Amino acid sequence: MPAALKPYREDELRNLRGDDTQGPYQVYDRVYCYDVYHDLGDARQVLGGSEDFPYPRRCRTGRELSQTNPDHESRLLPLIQRIYVPRDEVFGHVKQSDFLGYSLKALVDGIIPAIRTYVDFSPGEFDSFQDILNLYEGGIKLPDIPALEELRKQFPLELIKDLIPMGGDYILKYPKPQIISADEKAWMTDDEFAREILAGVNPMMITRVTEFPPQSTLDPTKYGDHTSTINEAHIGMNLEGITAQQAVASNKLYILDHHNHMMPYLVQLNNLDDTFIYATRTLLFLRGDGTLAPIAIELSTPLIQGDLTTPKSTVYTPSSTGVEAWIWQLAKAYVCVNDYGWHQLISHWLNTHAVMEPFIIATNRQLSVTHPVHKLLQPHYRDTMNINSRAREVLINEGGVLETIIFQRKHAMEMSSITYKNWNFVEQALPDDLIKRGMAVRDPSNPNKVKLLLEDYPYAVDGLAIWHAIEQWVQEYVAIYYPTDSVLQGDVEMLAWWKEVREVGHGDLKDAKWWPKMETVDELVKACTTIIWTGSALHAAVNFGQYPYAGYHPNKPSASRLPMPEPNTEEYALLAHEPEKVYIRTITNQFQTLVGMSLLEILSNHTSDEVYLGQHDTPEWTSDAKALEAFKRFGATLEGIESQVVALNGNSQLKNRNGPAKFPYMLLYPNTSDHEGNATGITARGIPNIISI
Repeated sequence: MPAALKPYREDELRNLRGDDTQGPYQVYDRVYCYDVYHDLGDARQVLGGSEDFPYPRRCRTGRELSQTNPDHESRLLPLIQRIYVPRDEVFGHVKQSDFLGYSLKALVDGIIPAIRTYVDFSPGEFDSFQDILNLYEGGIKLPDIPALEELRKQFPLELIKDLIPMGGDYILKYPKPQIISADEKAWMTDDEFAREILAGVNPMMITRVTEFPPQSTLDPTKYGDHTSTINEAHIGMNLEGITAQQAVASNKLYILDHHNHMMPYLVQLNNLDDTFIYATRTLLFLRGDGTLAPIAIELSTPLIQGDLTTPKSTVYTPSSTGVEAWIWQLAKAYVCVNDYGWHQLISHWLNTHAVMEPFIIATNRQLSVTHPVHKLLQPHYRDTMNINSRAREVLINEGGVLETIIFQRKHAMEMSSITYKNWNFVEQALPDDLIKRGMAVRDPSNPNKVKLLLEDYPYAVDGLAIWHAIEQWVQEYVAIYYPTDSVLQGDVEMLAWWKEVREVGHGDLKDAKWWPKMETVDELVKACTTIIWTGSALHAAVNFGQYPYAGYHPNKPSASRLPMPEPNTEEYALLAHEPEKVYIRTITNQFQTLVGMSLLEILSNHTSDEVYLGQHDTPEWTSDAKALEAFKRFGATLEGIESQVVALNGNSQLKNRNGPAKFPYMLLYPNTSDHEGNATGITARGIPNIISI
C-alpha cells in the first residue's frame, strides 16, 4: 500500500470493520462484524461462543434483542424484512436474486400452506409408490384457498406467479427426478443403494474398516460397550470365499457408520411425535468387479441401564424373497434416513455454508481489494453471506422449512454444533479427507498425491482431478506474488487475516493444534485451495444432486416414524399383503414429503447467470499478464477434466459411474466449457464458483 494512500485505507478499514458500532445496520451499510447464531428463534440454543455449543461465526446485524429472551436477537418477518448483510454481498445478479428470493417466498407463503390444506382435505398419506409417481405425471388438485389469489398479486414476475397455486389448480407438478427417469425400480436394488454411497448426494461418509467387528468412539463411562454386534456368521456367506479378517486385511470391507453421532440423541429424537430413529451401521464388501455390496445393517436403539446408555442392536442381512426382502428394504431405508439428515445438516449446511462465512468476513476486514489473495478468493465468496442470511430467515430457523422435513427437527442445529467440535480445516482438503477415512493412502511415487484403495469411487476420482487443478492454479498464482516464504512472512495483511480467521471467525476452535501457522507459501497454497474447493466443488457435490437423488423420497427419505416390524405382529403380517404401504408409512409423511420435494427443487437449480469454476464474471479482474495466463491454463485443465468425466462414464468396466439407475455421475463435471450458459435448471452437473444457492 503506497504511503500516501495509507490514511485512506485506515479510514476504510474502520468503516468496514465497524468495531465501534453495534448496529442495527441498514441496507446501505458496508460493515463486516462477527456474531454468534442467536437469531434462529427464542426457543433454540445459542450456537457459538461456548465450549458446549461451538459454531462458526456469522455476520452481525446489530438488531435489537428479543423481548422474551434477551440472550437472543429479535426475529424479522421472513422475506419481507430482510436480514442485514453488507451491501457488497447482496445479490448482484437480477435473475439469481429473483429466482431464489421469490421462490423461497412462494414456498413459505404459498406452496406450504397449499400443501397443508391439501393434506388436511385428503387422507394425508400415500399408499403406494404409484401415488408418488403420479406427482410427476399430473400433480394433485387443490381445494379453494381465497388468500392465495391475493398473494399472487404481490409477485411481479410471471414465472413466480406460477409458483403460487389457486383453488382448483393441479399443484406440485414436479419434474421426474433423474434417479427414476430410466428405471422406476432400480433404486431398490442393493447395487444402486451401495453405488449412491460412492456417487450420490452424500458420498463423503463411507470409511474403510480397519478392525472387525467395528468399534465405537463413544465414552464407555457414559455409554458402556458399543462394539458392533455384526459377526462372521452374519456376513461370511457374502465375502466371496474369504474371512472377515482377510477382507479387512485386503481393504475389501467398508462401513457407512451413523451409530456414534446418532446414539447420544436417540432418546430425545424418539420422544418427538411421529418419529422413530435408529443408530445404524452398514457394512459393505468390495467385490471382484469393483462394486460394493451391502452385507449387513445393524439397527440400534438406546437401552438405559443405570447411568449407562447401552445399545440394543439387531443385525439384518440381505434377502430377496417374501417378507424378509421387505424387512431388508426397510433396514436400508433407516440407513438412508440417517444419511439424509447428516447430509443436510453437516455435509451441506455446516461443512460448506457455515464454515465459509468467517473466511468471507475476515477477508473483507483484513485484505485490501487490491491484495492478490483477496482477488484470488473473492470470486468464490459472492452471494454466500446472502444465501446464509436467507437460510436463517426461513430454512434453519426455529419452525423453519428444514425443521419441518428432517427427523432432527428442533434438535437439528444443536446437533450440527456438536459435530462442529470435531471440524478440522486441514481435513476439509479432499486428499486429507480421503486419507482420514481410509479410502486412500499417500502415493509412494508422488507424496503430493494420493492413491485410492477403492479405485472406482466417482466422487473421489472426479474430485481429486478438480482438487489438483485448483491446487495447480493457486500455486502458479501465489508464486507470482510470494516467491519466497520470507515475502509471505512480511505481509502484515496476510498474517492479520489468518490470525482473525483462526482466533475470531472460528474462534471456538482457536486452540486446535491442526491450524496451519501460515509461515510458508505451501501453507498459503493449501489453505487457499481448501477454501476454493469448499466454496465451489464440495458445495456442488452436495447440493445440485439433491432433487435428482432425493426428489423421489422413497430413495432418500428425510424421516422415519415407526420401528421395524417384528415377527408375529400385525405390522409384520401386513408386509406380506401391502408392503409398499407399510414402507411408505414407515418413512417420511406426506406433508414432509411434499414440502421437502418443493424445497429440493428450488435448491437444485442452476440459474442462467451461473459463473462456473474456471470462468470469471469480470474479465478485468486483474491486469497482471502472468495471472491471466495461469487462469487461462486453469480453464483449459478443467475442460480436459470434462472430457475425462464423460469418458469415464462411458466406460462399461466402471460399474459405479452409472449403476442400475443408469444415472451417470456428473456432479463434479465443471461445465466450464459452456460459455453460452445453457446448463440451467436441474441438470445434476456443473461446479459454480460459489455457494450460489
